[in-house]
Amino acid sequence: MTAQQYETTGPLTTESGAPVADDRNSQTAGPGGPVLVQDQHLLEKLAHFNRERIPERIVHARGAGAYGTFTVTRDVTPYTRAAFLSEVGKETEVFARFSTVAGNLGAADAVRDPRGFALKFYTEEGNYDLVGNNTPVFFIKDAVKFPDFIHTQKRDPYTGSQEADNVFDFWGLSPESTHQVTWLFGDRGIPASYRHMHGFGSHTFQWSNADGEAFWVKYHFKTDQGVKSLTQAEADELAGKDPDSHQRDLRESIERGEFPSWTVYVQVMPVQDAAAYRFNPFDLTKVWPHADYPLHEIGRMELNRNPENIFAEVEQSIFSPHHFVPGIGPSPDKMLQGRLFAYGDAHRYRVGINADHLPVNRPHATEARTHGRDGFLYDGRHGGRKNYEPNSFGGPPQTDRPLWEPVAVSGWTGDTEAPSHAEDDDFVQAGDLYRLMTEEEKGRLIDNLAGAMAGITHDHIAERAIENFRKADPDYGKRLEAAVQALRG
Repeated sequence: MTAQQYETTGPLTTESGAPVADDRNSQTAGPGGPVLVQDQHLLEKLAHFNRERIPERIVHARGAGAYGTFTVTRDVTPYTRAAFLSEVGKETEVFARFSTVAGNLGAADAVRDPRGFALKFYTEEGNYDLVGNNTPVFFIKDAVKFPDFIHTQKRDPYTGSQEADNVFDFWGLSPESTHQVTWLFGDRGIPASYRHMHGFGSHTFQWSNADGEAFWVKYHFKTDQGVKSLTQAEADELAGKDPDSHQRDLRESIERGEFPSWTVYVQVMPVQDAAAYRFNPFDLTKVWPHADYPLHEIGRMELNRNPENIFAEVEQSIFSPHHFVPGIGPSPDKMLQGRLFAYGDAHRYRVGINADHLPVNRPHATEARTHGRDGFLYDGRHGGRKNYEPNSFGGPPQTDRPLWEPVAVSGWTGDTEAPSHAEDDDFVQAGDLYRLMTEEEKGRLIDNLAGAMAGITHDHIAERAIENFRKADPDYGKRLEAAVQALRG
């Protein structure tokens, strides 16, 4: 039997039957502006996606966590007014959750998959969440494509298995994924443990100082344990022998007093550089070359305390990119803009409307003062206080100062691609990464990719995917084509 074929009888529509004009670009305020809440197709698509499975996370279901401390090591007050970054030596409690992306709650840890790198800083100005990965880039650049991407990584609705056809069909039709796929199938695609991998904020964020001057920044967390990775053969063996390998390693290292740590850096771009930079600096599929914007050390993160209860503290922990503090804010990155909605919505659905009241999620260095009341698992913390603003009964007032600085926008609303820059190409950085590799590293990359593509059953899907790698570098594509042909016969 084969999957049922459907005859196209009309256009793609919304859940209410309205035709969809553009399913690949979300609506923005002008070509480079932030995503608009009026884009109901985007919101409907993300909201539906967040509710497809219960109760585990749709993505990042398989994870481990630990508490620790972030310590400022360099003065960054010229760039941000965030209180937890205000002076050298200042310490802030953190909670970290590491995870795989595609696996279910009971999946193995040692698999070829990006790793989530989610951090909660319990600052005196409220919780700041930084929700990134162990790679500096991602597969797509617009959140409207995220549900489709994850559907290709999950089980096929007909076969019930992950299908190479789906994976490489989507990647081949989404050439912006070429850079991340090269990362994923290279030597660092399977970390040996959570302690032995770097972390990245991945997105571009805004920092602003006390004078209102704004900067664009990217975060880098460099492991002090050194990068260690597994070959495909080592991972296959480990996943079979110990599915909990990464979780066990993190917990036992902390129990032994061998506290893992990361040195934290940022890249800083003056706001005025963005418009004329050689490629779109808000494109999640691109890195900023260090030659253009070097790393600046800002601090050190150490994990030194294990959770007492995995369900209460790891599974019920929530992280959302919209949890900002004064001096830090978003950028027009279209993937980030979509995540600002999607993560909070997922947690309200999965954990509940009062998820922020749970001990692992509520502020530890200050108190949340809101007018949000009632709902599932509400603990009555507000007593009889008034629940509206403004009020004459001592209710918490607004500050009249935004957390971040405004961003100028212009142009017509609509489904738009990001503005084009001189080097906005889906293949340049993937090719650069390939050419940085040694011959041995290239060989392993080709073997890993060819092994994954061997299960493709349609020639045109394999040929289209290979063509993207050929555009990144002719040698890359030529070697991959030969390897795939050898395995597929």
